[in-house]
Amino acid sequence: MDKRKIGNMVVSSIGLGCMGLSHASGAPTGKKEAAEILRQAVDLGYTLFDTAECYTGVNSDGSISYNEELVGEALRTIRDKIVLATKYGVQHGGDHLILDSRPSTIRKSVDESLKRLGTDYIDLYYQHRIDPKVEPETVAETMGALIKEGKIRSWGISETTEDYLRRAHAICPVAAIQNRYSMMARWHESLFSTVEELGVAFVAFSPMANGFLTGQYDQTTKFEEGADFRSRMPQFTADGVEQSRELLEILNQLASEKKATPAQISLAWMLCKKPWIIPIPGSRKPKRLKENLDAAYVKLTDKEIKVIDTKLDQMEFIVFGGH
Repeated sequence: MDKRKIGNMVVSSIGLGCMGLSHASGAPTGKKEAAEILRQAVDLGYTLFDTAECYTGVNSDGSISYNEELVGEALRTIRDKIVLATKYGVQHGGDHLILDSRPSTIRKSVDESLKRLGTDYIDLYYQHRIDPKVEPETVAETMGALIKEGKIRSWGISETTEDYLRRAHAICPVAAIQNRYSMMARWHESLFSTVEELGVAFVAFSPMANGFLTGQYDQTTKFEEGADFRSRMPQFTADGVEQSRELLEILNQLASEKKATPAQISLAWMLCKKPWIIPIPGSRKPKRLKENLDAAYVKLTDKEIKVIDTKLDQMEFIVFGGH
């Protein structure tokens, strides 16, 4: 399995986004089932697991399902063999996000995450979203203190800008950023030269546009209202599907040529583009876990990537998070 670096840590070139086990993808997975899925991921070769304090769902009995608890409990016996990433600074306030990266909040969050994860340290601790009320230098100073205290090994920023990243990195080196990135969401490519200059890994979330690029969904697909956020994502509407038809045709053609799947092509496209990009697709299905991980064996040439990018430059997409 191809490996990549985050700071001084070596991880599988494709990580596992664990959010969907309990948040935003329908009813939460039960603890036993979630543990089986996560352990199968380990057996397959995943070593990077991504969660967050705000990834929660409501179980059938009305209790709260905490993603960190599911992940921590399942991976506790192999803690030293995996890289565990979680995030702070975001709470869900109905139809909006509540952002809070004050040092006191960060310290409270890290202690609560450590408890839910059942671990003494977090390998990679992300600021989940930029808090406009707190300067990046203040956040970075707090991260540096947590590293010295041994509560975290490294830190990162999700959905960062170049200015924020540079200012934070100057105070306490940032190991990774985690930004939305896929064939349909390329606006953060403007950060590529910066992360390469600073030696920062680019962890790509939603690398298949919330599953759309698998080719398994269309405008007739029904998602669980409310609990599954895809029920209100524009790429799954009739207009979204129609606007993305040419891209899906390209993926299917390349998949046929490479003896791969459209999902694998969409992951291979970013893996072969830069050696410091690490996509973190998520899935509850063991078959999909293997399919995604095997994308590391699909090779696209620089010429093939350039052809794809040229075609993407001429397309417009209706996609969640679009700029």
